Amino acid sequence: MATLEKVDVVIVGAGASGSVFAAVLARAGKRVVLLEQGPNWEMRDLVSSEIWGRRLKPTGSPFQLEGRNAVGFAYNSGWGVGGATLHYFANFPRLLPTDFRMKSEFGRGLDWPITYDDLAPYYDRVARDVGVSGDAEAERRWRPVKEPYPMPPLRTFRHGEIWVKGFEALGMHTVPAPVAINSVAYKGRPACIYDGWCHVGCPTGALANPQVTYLAEALGKGAVVRPHSTVTRVLTNAKGERVSGVEYFDQKKERQVQEASVVVLAAFSAQNPRILLNSATDRHPQGLANASGLVGRYLMTHTGAAVWGIFDEHVENYMGITGAQRMSYDRYPKTSRKGAFGSTFWVLGPALKPNDLGGIANARGDLFGLELDAFMKRAARGLAKIQAFGEELPNPENRLELSTDKDEFGFPLARIFHTYDQDALGVWSGSLDEGMQIAKAAGAKEAWPARAAVPTIHLCGGTIMGTSAGNSVVNSYGQTHELANLYIGGPGIYPTEGASNPTYALNALSLRGAEQLAANWTSIAG
Repeated sequence: MATLEKVDVVIVGAGASGSVFAAVLARAGKRVVLLEQGPNWEMRDLVSSEIWGRRLKPTGSPFQLEGRNAVGFAYNSGWGVGGATLHYFANFPRLLPTDFRMKSEFGRGLDWPITYDDLAPYYDRVARDVGVSGDAEAERRWRPVKEPYPMPPLRTFRHGEIWVKGFEALGMHTVPAPVAINSVAYKGRPACIYDGWCHVGCPTGALANPQVTYLAEALGKGAVVRPHSTVTRVLTNAKGERVSGVEYFDQKKERQVQEASVVVLAAFSAQNPRILLNSATDRHPQGLANASGLVGRYLMTHTGAAVWGIFDEHVENYMGITGAQRMSYDRYPKTSRKGAFGSTFWVLGPALKPNDLGGIANARGDLFGLELDAFMKRAARGLAKIQAFGEELPNPENRLELSTDKDEFGFPLARIFHTYDQDALGVWSGSLDEGMQIAKAAGAKEAWPARAAVPTIHLCGGTIMGTSAGNSVVNSYGQTHELANLYIGGPGIYPTEGASNPTYALNALSLRGAEQLAANWTSIAG
């Protein structure tokens, strides 16, 4: 075992949140080390191929998945530097004001300890930092608008445009979807070429992954990334009053200790609570930051109601981006679905590839042989898709806890229990029914809903924010209530999830938290 030279901050995870913390703290002159479990992907490594892109997703799992709606793992997380944001779609919608005050306004879910207005300036700053394309003014019908996006919307393709009249027939509005993809050259990065391979890693730099945004800045200012570093525990001082660093195993499977004045846990939403629970000591017998017993509780995912249609024209479904061409918040009000509570967020027109991510073959998992062959020939020309993300309310029984089984380093694996309630299922089912109406009104010759299983997308919660150690794990900055120099980043700190993609909000929250840490460094780091 080696104890390495102490640094100012060690960050666990070199994905979306960890990269923001690293950039801000390196900018402030701090010595920053990021520990990443997977390989050190660089832009030149990325290949626009479904087969190659599987390398960006984990194959082994430290989690045992249980419950009626077991959490999807591979597409919710990432493998290597960049994390899940190396293969994400770069959809950048916002949470809306009601998401922050659900308990107060509806008596359901939980309240955030901050408001939309507290976060809004950070949304705008992130947009400028990474580059977002969209039409903010068109979104004014749903949210307050202070600043335009730095780039105009991306161009659209027929497989997105063809759905618009179907939404209009139901009285619904759609607008260009905001995405962290360049519609024009931005900050030295090129514009999108619309080849539709976003989900396997964008090799051109048009999509805002950490390698070309915050992580690049952090590395340029002296931060260091150590790949193939599996963090097992956060360490504390003898009194248990402060964290002192982390324990990890390197590529040679040798134990190392990295001492630091501040620790930031910015790994996958399920990995952060696993590390906290595995860091239990005599002073913290339930795990670090867990006097409330809430570490691992209130896990949430989004449902995904996909509706497919085949149209009698060439819709160029292989072109565009993996994310959304257009979006709609018209069903976002919490009581939009009869008999079910929760938001719905519609997206239109993702690029479709042959396989893997719900691709052309996977659009009809019930067909085989000649029937599948005939379907794919029709679909190659006319297939298009819409999808509604649905909200799940926070439930303490949807949780992570340690297993009796252990990993290769002798530390307990984690069990994740997850089951949707009737509200989440009602929102999902109602969205599928509405999607079929939209498809019919849009003129689809064939249409079908994906009802085989309820997806579990975008894992949130598990280390939620709140007003005190009695009702949460962290404060609104991601700073743990019990250990002032331990921070947590990512969507795990959300007390509610809304229905929109979480990456934009987690970037904004991480920027806010990192700047609070930097501004109060002396009192926090000691």
